[in-house]
Order: sequence, then structure tokens, then C-alpha cells
Amino acid sequence: MIAILLADGFEEIEALTPLDVLRRAGLDARTVGIKGKIAVGSHKIPVVCDMTADEVRLDEVSTVILPGGMPGSLELDASPFTDEIINAVIKNGGRIAAICAAPLCLGRRGLLRGRRATCYPGFESELVGATVTGESVVTDGNITTARGMGVALAFAKELTALLAGPEAALEISRSVMEE
Repeated sequence: MIAILLADGFEEIEALTPLDVLRRAGLDARTVGIKGKIAVGSHKIPVVCDMTADEVRLDEVSTVILPGGMPGSLELDASPFTDEIINAVIKNGGRIAAICAAPLCLGRRGLLRGRRATCYPGFESELVGATVTGESVVTDGNITTARGMGVALAFAKELTALLAGPEAALEISRSVMEE
């Protein structure tokens, strides 16, 4: 299962674009409310989550995605569940992805040391130990980071290519009239 964590104040497009694209690719992507069944985005759009944190079977999570937004990124960073799911994904040999301000959650946990990464401008100092590239989307090993809402589709396509194969990502691009 691919878990997309939603905390109040998440950036809607950064969460829902990967969700949509990954589901189009036939992958089991689900939204997980870290504080309950409904999470309210940074633009006051409520989203009914597929499940709550206490319903997640950590041994079944292969990928975790952390959308940005404020104060959503800080809410994710402060949540003990974020640590639990990241540790489970690492144990499961899975993939971790974060976009916009959310890579701060990875940097503060030391997960970006010695890796290339990117984030929303102004959060570079939070990417402790990373080589900050400024690129739109960066994958280094099992971690993918992206700059922000404007690259949400590229972020989603990168994750689709990594999880379902490059052909699936290309087909999504064609089906949404991107290519």
C-alpha cells in the first residue's frame, strides 16, 4: 500500500495529484488522516481520508508520501505516526517521498544525509546533510523529493515510473493530454 499522509493544512494539489495518478496506474494508493478521518487542506478544502493512522497496517506499507503545505508539513513533522510509518517503510524496503516544505520531515530525521534533494525555496536549511539541487523533482535511492505544487504532476509521474514502470508513467502522460 502507498500511504499519502494528510495533516490539517496540507497542500491539496500536492496530495491529490499523486493520489489520482498512482490510482490511474492501478496502484493501491490511500490517503491516511494522521488526526482523524477528515483532513482540511491549507485552502480550507476538507478531504475524507480513506483511513486513519490507527487503521494502517504498517507491515503492508511500501511507500509513504508526505505532501507539503503549511501548517501541514509542521503537523506531519510533529506527529509520532510520521516516525512510525517512515520507520516501517524503511524496514519494508520501501520508498519515501516528500514535496514542497515536507522534505523538512526527512531532513530533520537525518534521512537526507549524503543524498541529493530539493524542496520549496526557503526550506533548504531543513534538509540537513543533503546536497540541495533546486531541481523540480529529485530521486536519490529510495527517496524522492520535489519543489512544490507546480511540479505535483511531475512528482506523481516520477513516483509512477518508480512504482509501476516508465511505460505506466508515459501512458498516464498521454491519457491526461500532457504529451
